[in-house]
Amino acid sequence: MVGYIDIPAVLEETSTAGETEADNPSRDSPARLTESMIQARRKRPLDRGVCAQKQWITFTLNLHSNTQRTSMILVTGGAGFIGGNFVLDWCFGSDEPVVNLDKLTYAGNLETLASIADNQKHIFVQGDIGDRSLVACLLADHRPRAVINFAAESHVDRSIHGPGDFIKTNIEGTYNLLESVRGYWSNLNDIEKHSFRFLHVSTDEVYGSLSSTDPAFTETNRYEPNSPYSASKAASDHLVRAWHHTYGLPVLTTNCSNNYGPYHFPEKLIPLMIVNALAGKSLPVYGDGMQVRDWLYVKDHCSAIRCVLRAGRLGETYNIGGWNEKPNIEIVRTVCTLLDEFRPKADGTSYAAQIIYVTDRLGHDRRYAIDARKMERELGWKPAETFTTGIRKTVQWYLDNPKWVANVQSGAYRDWMQKQYAGATP
Repeated sequence: MVGYIDIPAVLEETSTAGETEADNPSRDSPARLTESMIQARRKRPLDRGVCAQKQWITFTLNLHSNTQRTSMILVTGGAGFIGGNFVLDWCFGSDEPVVNLDKLTYAGNLETLASIADNQKHIFVQGDIGDRSLVACLLADHRPRAVINFAAESHVDRSIHGPGDFIKTNIEGTYNLLESVRGYWSNLNDIEKHSFRFLHVSTDEVYGSLSSTDPAFTETNRYEPNSPYSASKAASDHLVRAWHHTYGLPVLTTNCSNNYGPYHFPEKLIPLMIVNALAGKSLPVYGDGMQVRDWLYVKDHCSAIRCVLRAGRLGETYNIGGWNEKPNIEIVRTVCTLLDEFRPKADGTSYAAQIIYVTDRLGHDRRYAIDARKMERELGWKPAETFTTGIRKTVQWYLDNPKWVANVQSGAYRDWMQKQYAGATP
């Protein structure tokens, strides 16, 4: 059954002030709510004495006993770019159900998940990883064998303008999630505890910046984050490591290079260039455009995460990259060339004529590069896509899905782009 449940109201009603389930085991805990109870409480006005606001979440009720439950995983941030692609691939390639927890901030989009809207293996919940009551309820009710944490604020430019959100989600949110998971894991039986995994998805930006002659980042590189975003992700990585070494929580960490592909919010380089080019707007390139990144097709990233989840060594970090180092200006020119081929302008001019150079980003790292040989050596993983094949698929996807693009370009998105690239568009 799928419905809307006011979880804070349910939590209020299932315990009196200062009373725990152990104090009164006859009371109905959230993990044991029956269908009739949910129907009765659905959309009941919330007593704001305990909760500051309503948190309506989409919730699929699991009415089976523990002995009847099948194996499943819990994904956080599964309506975002990488998390959404992971959930889609999981549902199309596995019979194992997935609980998908996402706060639905500006970059979270349920339209990304439209193709699995009626898939009974997909359980979507709107909520925050920092909400311990909610996370504890989901863990107790669904008893996942693994938690994969994609939830994060991830845009460097936004972190420069407003670092507070990055501290709250990436550091405090990860801490609260780890504590919720640790409480759940500690109460599993020995067999379940042994097989459980917490997989934390992170970024190569935690390693800092490379010169043109430096070797690519390996898993043993020291952390030298240079932006509020990368510093917040570095902190979250350290928390995950500490929860493993201190409490024994069975963790895995992945650090990926720049992702690209379908369902990417159009504030990032590649989708921004596609959207602006088609709209006849300028294509803003920071500085001289020679900042180098390693580009990883998102579907390859998802396959790598599945490999790490399946066979990664506990406590280990795995770098995931595409072996595609390219300067930003080359990326932009490649996008323009493909648009010239797929959607030529009526006047015959190239989209490259729309490229302009804008003031460089504060503290802009010059080069990132990932050495992904550990993934190949230990897990047998290599990316399936070259940049040539991946970027063609990506540009074609945006041309084929104008409705998705239009729907994510809200007023808030337009306000942000005006703030970030003032004077860069005609």
